[in-house]
Amino acid sequence: MSRYITVKENREFARAYRRGKSSVSPVLVTYALKTKGSPLRYGITTGKKIGNAVKRSRARRVIRASYFQLFDQLKPGYTLIFVARGKTPYVKSQVVYNAMRQHLITLGVLSQNGEVHRDEKGTSGIN
Repeated sequence: MSRYITVKENREFARAYRRGKSSVSPVLVTYALKTKGSPLRYGITTGKKIGNAVKRSRARRVIRASYFQLFDQLKPGYTLIFVARGKTPYVKSQVVYNAMRQHLITLGVLSQNGEVHRDEKGTSGIN
């Protein structure tokens, strides 16, 4: 089983939009929905307002890279949805990383005291 589990179905995105908490910045919108007993999952949305296919792909790539950098510090049991905004394909990846980190701290998904270590099965233990 893959270490990173993605959200693919529209109803899962819609549930996160309706019931989840959100945090907004000029480059990224983050939705976090607490899900009991499920592993950490993520989804990325880039709409046509972002630009052509090249710009949308760059936005997804930058968001995904930031998520992978923060993955080991995230608490399990959340569904995270990241929505690209108009500025996302034009900014440096460090700006997206900083915005994502701040969002996840605000939403209470990022562990601040210690890292969360995951084994191959995706289960975790906080040190």
